[in-house]
Amino acid sequence: MTTAQAAKILKALSHPNRLDIYLSIARGDACDFEDGCGCCVSDIMARLRIGAPTVSHHLKELVNAGLILTERQGKHLVARANPAVIEEVTRLLRTV
Repeated sequence: MTTAQAAKILKALSHPNRLDIYLSIARGDACDFEDGCGCCVSDIMARLRIGAPTVSHHLKELVNAGLILTERQGKHLVARANPAVIEEVTRLLRTV
């Protein structure tokens, strides 16, 4: 991972709402899926009390940084954490 990629990831996590959204997805706090397959975006909005346009903007930033993956499941948008990216960032930060 380059320092530019790491900076993009850390910048994405630097906004409080994005960090809340990411942590909700990574921890499964706002997820109704019992199999751990992801979090429905509408559940994230309800839990964090953030409107759809704001959540959409923050999800786009998290996707662009590679922190989460999203996919449509019927009429729902489901988000999942991308553990490979976090592992790379963790490795990078441990070398400092």
